[in-house]
Formats: sequence, C-alpha cells, structure tokens
Amino acid sequence: MLKKNDRIELEITSLGSKGEGIGRHEGIAVFVKDALPGDRAKVLIIKAKKNFCFGKLLSVLRPSTDRIRPICPVSNSCGGCQLSGLRYGAELIFKEEKVRSALSRIGGISEDELRGAAEPIFAMTVHDGAVAPERYRNKACFPFGKGRDGRIIAGFFAGRTHSIIECEDCLMVPEEFSDILAIVLEFAREYDVEPYDEVTGEGLLRHLLIRKGFKTGEIMVCLVIKDKVLPHAKELVSALLSVPGIESVVTNTNPDRTNVILGKRTRLLFGREHIFEEIGDLRFRISAASFFQVNPAVASALYDKAMEYAFSGLEEPVRLWDLCCGTGTMSLMAAKRGAHVYGIESNPEAVLDANENMRANNIDNVTFIESRVEDYLQKNSLEGDIVIMDPPRSGMEPSSLEAIISAAPSRIVYVSCDPATLARDLRYMLDYGFYRLEKYRTFDQFCRTCHVETVCLLSKGDVKSKKIRVEFSLEDMDTDGFKKGATYNAIRDWIKEKYGYRVTNLNIAQVKQKHGIIERENYNKPKSPDSKQP
Repeated sequence: MLKKNDRIELEITSLGSKGEGIGRHEGIAVFVKDALPGDRAKVLIIKAKKNFCFGKLLSVLRPSTDRIRPICPVSNSCGGCQLSGLRYGAELIFKEEKVRSALSRIGGISEDELRGAAEPIFAMTVHDGAVAPERYRNKACFPFGKGRDGRIIAGFFAGRTHSIIECEDCLMVPEEFSDILAIVLEFAREYDVEPYDEVTGEGLLRHLLIRKGFKTGEIMVCLVIKDKVLPHAKELVSALLSVPGIESVVTNTNPDRTNVILGKRTRLLFGREHIFEEIGDLRFRISAASFFQVNPAVASALYDKAMEYAFSGLEEPVRLWDLCCGTGTMSLMAAKRGAHVYGIESNPEAVLDANENMRANNIDNVTFIESRVEDYLQKNSLEGDIVIMDPPRSGMEPSSLEAIISAAPSRIVYVSCDPATLARDLRYMLDYGFYRLEKYRTFDQFCRTCHVETVCLLSKGDVKSKKIRVEFSLEDMDTDGFKKGATYNAIRDWIKEKYGYRVTNLNIAQVKQKHGIIERENYNKPKSPDSKQP
C-alpha cells in the first residue's frame, strides 16, 4: 500500500485527461505531472488515496521515444502548456483518443458508431511532426503580482494555483505582446503603480489583456484595474504607441474581490474600443470582453466544417438557430449561405459587436437576441430546421437540450471545447432516440495544451419528416400508483418503460394542457395549441 513520501520507480503507460502521466504500482494508479507514456520514472508520492495516488516526477530514468526538449524555460512550472515535452504527432494521437474515450465512456456511443462517424483530427501545419507551432494565439491575459524580491512581475498562474510564474515572452503569443508587456511593467515600476493583491484587496493593476487581429494586424491593449482611473495614463499610451499595430488602448474597471477577470465598465484611452479581424470574406469587430476563437488559423477550418455539417445537401433556404453565438461568427457565415439566422448570446458587448458585424458585412438576415440561452428557451420555442450551439466549457443546461429536442430540428451541430461535457450532452440528446451521431471531427485549436475543440453533427437518420405528431390517450393509461398525482419524472419513466422512447417536460406540459390539466405559470407552454411534438 503506497503512502505519502514513498519513492518508487514507475512505468508510465498513458496520459490522463489533464496531460498527467499515468502508471500502475501494485495495481494502484499513480498520476504524475510532466511524465509521458513510455517513460521509466522515479516518483515521489505526494498524496495517497485508497484507489489512486498523485506523484511528483523526480527524474526520468528512461525517456519515452515521444519525449522532446521543451523550448520554453518555464514550461514545467507554468500552468499553460501541459504537453510541451511531447512530440506533436503523439499530442495529436492523445487528443483524438481523449475525445473518442469521452464519447464512448461518458456518451455511451458504441465503438462501431464512433469509427463510422470520426474524421481525422485537423492539425496545424508542422515541418517535422515533433514541435508544435508557435505564436498561434491571438489573445493573452497576464496577471500582475510581486516577486519574492518585491519587484512588480507578470506572467501566468502555476497549475491549480494563483502563484504567478514570471514569463515576459510566452512563445504561444505574438512577439508584439512581449514588447507591450515590457512597456507596461516599466511604466508600473517607474510610476509606482502597485499590482493588485488578492489577499488584501489592495493595489491597482490586476491583468493585462492583449488581443490581435492576425489578418488585419490590429492590436488592442486592455489594462484591468481595480479603480476607475489609471494614473499617468497619457504617459502609458505614449509609450505603447511605439509598438506597430496598436489601434485600441482601454482600461477595464473590476473593483470586486473575485477571480473573474473583467469588470462591467470599459474606458477608452486611445483609438477605438474594438479591433477588427477577418475570417474568409467576413470582417468581425472584437471588443475586450467579446468571445472570439484564440487560434484563427484552426478556427477558420473549424467554422468551415460546422457550415459543411449544417448545410451539406440542402438546396433551399432554412431557419437556423445559433446558440451562444458570441460576436456572430457562425451566424453570419450561415446567413451568407441563405439561412435566416437567430443568434442568442448573453454577453451584451458581444451582442453589440454581433450587430455591428452584421451591418459591416451588409447582411440583413440575422436576428441577434441578448439573453441566456436557458432563459430564452424557457419562454420561447425554437422554430427552425438547424440548431448550432457553441457553449462554454460547462456545456448546455438540460432544460435547453430538452427545448432543442422538442423543436425537432433536422440537424444539430454541436461545437465543444470540452470532451467530457460534450459527451454528457450528446448522451442526453441521443437517449431520446430521435437523433444519431452522424459525424464528428476534432481540431487542434490549442497546441501544446490538453484542450481540444470538437464539432459534431447529429441528424435524424431515417426519420423523414421534420416533426412527428404523437397523440397520447389519457383514458388508455394505466394510472395505478398515480392516484395522488404523477410527477413529471414518474410520467417520463412510465412512457419510457411502456413505449420505449423518452419525452421532455415540455412534451408532458403541452399534452396535459391539451387535456385540460391546469399547469402552474412557471411551466413551459406551447406558443400555439397546434404545436407539434417530436
């Protein structure tokens, strides 16, 4: 039985979902940061549980054939590039397997179905298959703090901590970002602008957020500060303008003691409050708080694949819903293909940018709605042929998935940055029995990290019609056990057991209303008495 401070030799056989090496010692799984499959390693046990342990890599006794020398001097301590020591070809294999494993284990999708649906991973162009591409991110956020010697520093948080690892030249971001960071640090030191202290709540400088449009060359600099006013702002702007491409300098005020980076108020110091980027023949406005994919080269291919999944084989115009639409990237791409698009987004700045993007690209067949998706779908039904969704890492709310299934679109395109929540949501939808996973493809959007982007297509398969009317006869129901009132769960389980398919709360509420059973006001109701059911 392993215990804390034990030292062992371990053969690493696989990678965990967060990039940690996994080996087994006397049947117990040991997770070791920075270890790679094929390593023979000396490991210190730092935490011991009954069925697994965590270890610290002391030395590599025999390196894996996939191990390379990291090009970043702080790669082991920084929490960003978990796979910096892994050959790029092996990294791609790991990411494909990560998605496949999640869809199988969590999503309950059979290996045969996955083999038939999977397309090869989309990788960034590399020369020798070993080192992953550099300088691919169009956005970086550097937290400020103080080093042990009292100097003002910036960098990135170490993994699972808020300890800052000093890094003034991250190889994942454009070189101009390093120049900008150096100017801001020099400014802070010269004018004694103190960094924010998370423990005391004192200090002014919280984060430096930088964004760049790779096609346009435009750069935005955003200083996140605790107070409304940045002292000596004119001097800072003057110094920053020595960097080519800067079109926007803003401050963002965040007075709250929180881990959330941006506050609600942005103040312009120079230029305009946004920059522009181009994807294909479309031009997009990006503000400090806007969501925009961080790897434009891969994002362009990802969006093309999403459009292919949504429109392939369709000849006539369709209605399309784009849920969590951000600044409207996929909404506008779909609109260019003749669809009338409804985009839902909760971030007001992103909605503002989306509407500006629509006007700037001379597109008029998109309606953007500012709302949380789950809030909108509680009060409204989706009337459309195609649904695209690109939710945050946490995935979609079950109530939203139910509303989507109830709308019975012919195709559902799911874009995900987290294989686990993707698999969970797919299983929820596939369990209804109306859809099947037709295709999916992974995209290496985040080189050297454990993260991967996936696009999935769900289609109705053999179901010809867009919507199917199902009538329930309450008189024919065996209501034994329901005499004191059936809960929604009881009704759902009874229908599943008796008829072999799954219904949503919305289905049940609509049928109950049709038969005169009065619902409370907070239940979902159809927009019309003739609303059809899947």
